Amino acid sequence: MTRTVHVIGGGLAGSEAAWQLAQADIPVILHEMRPVRTTPAHQTDGLAELVCSNSLRSDDADYNAVGLLHEEMRRAGSLILREADAHKVPAGGALAVDRDGFSQGVQAALSSHPRITIVREEVAGLPPEEWEQVVVATGPLTSPAMAEALRGVTGEDSLAFFDAIAPIVTKDSIDFTKAWFQSRYDKGTGSDYINCPLDKEQYYAFIDALITGEKVAFHEWEKDTPYFEGCLPIEVMAERGKDTLAYGPMKPVGLTNPNGPKPFAVVQLRQDNALGTLYNLVGFQTKLRHGEQARIFRAIPGLENAEFARLGGLHRNTFVNGPRVLDKTLRLKAQPRLRLAGQVTGCEGYVESSAIGLLAGLFAAAEAQGREMLRPPATTALGALLAHVTGGADAETYQPMNINFGLFPPPPERDEKGRRVKGRDRKKLYAERARQALTPWLGALGK
Repeated sequence: MTRTVHVIGGGLAGSEAAWQLAQADIPVILHEMRPVRTTPAHQTDGLAELVCSNSLRSDDADYNAVGLLHEEMRRAGSLILREADAHKVPAGGALAVDRDGFSQGVQAALSSHPRITIVREEVAGLPPEEWEQVVVATGPLTSPAMAEALRGVTGEDSLAFFDAIAPIVTKDSIDFTKAWFQSRYDKGTGSDYINCPLDKEQYYAFIDALITGEKVAFHEWEKDTPYFEGCLPIEVMAERGKDTLAYGPMKPVGLTNPNGPKPFAVVQLRQDNALGTLYNLVGFQTKLRHGEQARIFRAIPGLENAEFARLGGLHRNTFVNGPRVLDKTLRLKAQPRLRLAGQVTGCEGYVESSAIGLLAGLFAAAEAQGREMLRPPATTALGALLAHVTGGADAETYQPMNINFGLFPPPPERDEKGRRVKGRDRKKLYAERARQALTPWLGALGK
């Protein structure tokens, strides 16, 4: 009889791991602590809830590493990508979803699977010894008891960083005599984003307000925790220089203003649900106090009467030093019955977390069935990401990182005619090589 595998955590990684195990005919018990124990960031008790942005980022599989990862996960039978595609909302070249429909779709698939049992309880501390194989996918909001247990097993202090959440406003509260629909360079449908323009004076007044606005106070033990560079609070970016945002998330390039003169800076909003009634402020994750958020963001032209469906927030993320404590198939070296998945391994992002969950599920299934645990080639997006969190990164300076072509082994610098390959052509080369390498690996897995 095939032994049951326990998956702890019903976020993106845990949901994907449970799905891959069940699809391989392995009985799974999926443990999710919500609603028995809540977190500072979750709003519901739904599986695979998206707590920050509703975007899974670029879906360009030819020239973008995360788009390539999307493609590989689809080919590998990912539940997360299947449901993301089913609940897609307009977002230019990005894959963004209706967050409620997406979560409900994932939960429905897992709840109805004959080999998955969902148990709503907190697994406080190390799992019982009789659980022979466990996937720990407790995410960046790992409970204190589990985090302490992992520190005890690994002999390492878990690292931590802050992640911030962007506000969401209702579409009906936006003033379209000032705002307009348009994607940068008219990508996607050409009108996937709402744009709010600022002139030079308005922009610098906005920056001053961000810098001087009252922030959430940190606990003493949180003060030295670094931010993840790819998800900095808007006010932290502003503090790095008054022009930083004008060249970052508020850059006006590729946009025209049908309501007035060319803007000095632009605030973009992206659709957040399938009905198109909610929009989130792109790149506006923040640690401002809620009252300050309402005051400062309503100074943006077009948002003077904004109704906030959700204000921004801040939470502390926990992860282990993957290159130091994990083996090549994501097992803890100190206790191999425990396999980690998702952001607790130190990967960053919805897609990356789901991808590591997918791999953890495949590895756990192979182990449960006594099969060889085949790792994806390092030249694939899945393989490059796995290599990074299990030894490719420097353990001394390990920090969360999104998938990027810098994690892949470099392809040849010249083509068959001796010409140097660079820029977009080089990115396309990464993608083509990855596709060629992925096919036999999937074939060996029977996919």
